[in-house]
Amino acid sequence: MSANLKGGDVIVGGTKMSYVSFGHGDKTLVFLPGLSDGLVTVRGKAILLYRPYRLFFDKFTVYIFSRKDDMPDGYSISDMAADQAAALRALGIEKACIAGISQGGMISQHLAAGFPELVEKLVLAVTAPYANETVRNAVSGWIKMAEDGDHKRLMLDTAEKTYSDRYLEKNKMLLPLHGMIGKPKSYRRFLINANAILDYDARDILGRITCPTLIIGGGRDKTVGTEAAYELHDGIAGSELYIYPEIGHGVWEHDEAPDFNKRIFDFLEK
Repeated sequence: MSANLKGGDVIVGGTKMSYVSFGHGDKTLVFLPGLSDGLVTVRGKAILLYRPYRLFFDKFTVYIFSRKDDMPDGYSISDMAADQAAALRALGIEKACIAGISQGGMISQHLAAGFPELVEKLVLAVTAPYANETVRNAVSGWIKMAEDGDHKRLMLDTAEKTYSDRYLEKNKMLLPLHGMIGKPKSYRRFLINANAILDYDARDILGRITCPTLIIGGGRDKTVGTEAAYELHDGIAGSELYIYPEIGHGVWEHDEAPDFNKRIFDFLEK
């Protein structure tokens, strides 16, 4: 199995958007990450990121995109989706399967609704159709921590709202180290991403998503809430829904849901 690791930038709106890619399959699978991309982008990290995606390599070429480098004030989720569409076209990707996680899932909703010609299948994981009360409480708190420059508290609170109690207990000795990870020179990028979430509401466009869609939720999600996946399922006709009842927001972590990528792979291949 060839990893075929690559990385690069594509110019979108006069600035760079970074991506990494791996695999050699004929089909294209694009992963869009969550709010953590506002702290640390994928630039130069192909060798650190590829291992969880090895399952896809024979059938898919996998891309992970960051948001673009220079984001203006007021940059919205729909703006991010339009720029993502421009990036795919700039790379010659005419159609792709899209998997969006958390904020990446919000972007993916707008991408599938606004640019259906680019999206073959859609996976929405631990995301929401609007900034519900749980989302607003979590993200507003993180904004305040970032504005205060309290990186340790920001990272620890993010971990507590992402991982299950079982995971946190198992890794409690490592949590203090988690609070030291990824401190940026400036929180501007993070704050623009976070404020875009607070302004987000896609409920009126869900009916325009017509591609096959899989929705994955966590039954104990403290970041987007437990009802968000059901609301997406109700709003997207013909969508499939799977809930991990004992897991929270961190379903993509192997120690939390070892079958997460296999579940996506099976959906894309059937």
